[in-house]
Amino acid sequence: MSIFKSGNPTLSEKRFNSTILDEIADTGNSMTVKGTLNKFGFLFLMTLGTAFYAWREFSGGGNVYPLILTGAIGGLVVALIIMFKKEWSPYLAPAYALLEGLFVGSVSAYFEYAVSSRQGGYAGGYGGIVIQAVALTFCVVAAMFLLYKFNIIRATKTFRAIVVTATAAIALFYLVCFGLNLAGINLPSFLLQGSAIGIGFSVFVVALAAMNLILDFDMIEKGAEMGAPKYMEWYGAFGLLVTIVWLYLEILRLLSKLNSRN
Repeated sequence: MSIFKSGNPTLSEKRFNSTILDEIADTGNSMTVKGTLNKFGFLFLMTLGTAFYAWREFSGGGNVYPLILTGAIGGLVVALIIMFKKEWSPYLAPAYALLEGLFVGSVSAYFEYAVSSRQGGYAGGYGGIVIQAVALTFCVVAAMFLLYKFNIIRATKTFRAIVVTATAAIALFYLVCFGLNLAGINLPSFLLQGSAIGIGFSVFVVALAAMNLILDFDMIEKGAEMGAPKYMEWYGAFGLLVTIVWLYLEILRLLSKLNSRN
């Protein structure tokens, strides 16, 4: 069924359909939207906890580079395992949330303190950028949920195809850039600088991440309607966390570019 195509690789038709018959005999033990949102809230709090820890480490003068590596590499490994072993998601999704928090907290602290110091101290430059990014992320998530809830934006077949294709292209582009960076080759300037092209690129990626939320909401709702097994609540919550963290980081990058022009 094409309704299960999502730009988020963790929430796809194949992954949901393969679970429908797992616990079909136990109708009281199936996925629900409320259960998924409750589990997302739990994962979100865990992410905030380790993010705060990483932030404190950075602000206290500690070396957060190991935390960035642990969060980025560890989170990627755990995410890949969850994608292929979704029945393990009740155990691995919390581990992913903790690891992702280390990465997000460290990166956030870097933008808030390290970059601001190069722009004239905390009182100027990038001061307060993290609070702005968090507030904007919440606003975007709320807006996209309302747009989905009231059918203003619908996850049609064409909409899915466009979002999935664009998301795959961005993921491939970021992967190539990551490889170039490891090889010591300079990244394209628009990824880092606040030029018109750079800001336009970031706006596009932020919009794309927001569109993925529509697909994620649709996947979770359809999964509940189709009676996916209970552990898919953890899987759906994990997928939603992936998209929201991506959205936050892209908004943070966009704000940093805008502030660099001041």
